[in-house]
Amino acid sequence: MQFAPINASDLIPITGAYRHRVSPPLIAGYEGVGTVVAAPPAFRHLLGQRVLPLRGVGTWQRYVDCDPLSAVPVPPDISTTLAARAYINPLAALLMLKQWSPAGKRVLITAGGSACALLLAQWARQMGASSITAIHRAPQHGARLQQLGIAALAETQRAEIAAAAQQCDRVFDAVGGEIGQLIWQALSVDAEFIAYGVLSGKPVRVNAPRPALHWFHVRHTLEDLAHQDWQRLFSELWPLLRASECGEVEIFPLAHWREAIQCYHQSGRERKPLLQIS
Repeated sequence: MQFAPINASDLIPITGAYRHRVSPPLIAGYEGVGTVVAAPPAFRHLLGQRVLPLRGVGTWQRYVDCDPLSAVPVPPDISTTLAARAYINPLAALLMLKQWSPAGKRVLITAGGSACALLLAQWARQMGASSITAIHRAPQHGARLQQLGIAALAETQRAEIAAAAQQCDRVFDAVGGEIGQLIWQALSVDAEFIAYGVLSGKPVRVNAPRPALHWFHVRHTLEDLAHQDWQRLFSELWPLLRASECGEVEIFPLAHWREAIQCYHQSGRERKPLLQIS
């Protein structure tokens, strides 16, 4: 292994919130990038290549065993630090936009400073959204969104958020809590609310069938995916990532994992913490 990022999905099992499907002892980490050092005869062509050793857990360690059919080769022009982040957030964003097309829709996105929201906003625009508004917490996140041509609202602008929700067709929410609840209650009955995270710790509660609320989990979507379809998804992702603003990283040696996690939790953080494994 070379690098592995820190994501909410990595930290939630550590807290015990996923205790129903986590059996310690277990190594943390769902994504990252490494170089193949050993392979079965049929996959000798992968030796020395950078790959994403995915569809398992335990990337926060020096060596990872992976099904060779699930190992995703990294194109030569993709940087190693970008490749390390090419799974959880990019794949979630792509799969959500495939399932709930933004074409011709007015889109509202929460957690606008997050890596997934940043990709959702850029790719929704490429896929033909008629308007995109992102809700953010820190002022610097608002400035970055505006530089990318995305309308930005601070979390404190509650009246403006409610007004935007009344006019939107699709919501991609990673926050829940008061913001998510405010948005869902302001939506028209024909709108769709896609919840893919609960950063506030409080899920949105609904008391009516409309507007529709959908829960999205990458893990559930990929469980039955054939190997060839898995590889095809990444062939779609690489061109998108090449042409997107994916944010900066801050690198921490693996021994400094505590500092890396503290960095992840900093409000207004502008860089993605990345563990340098080797």
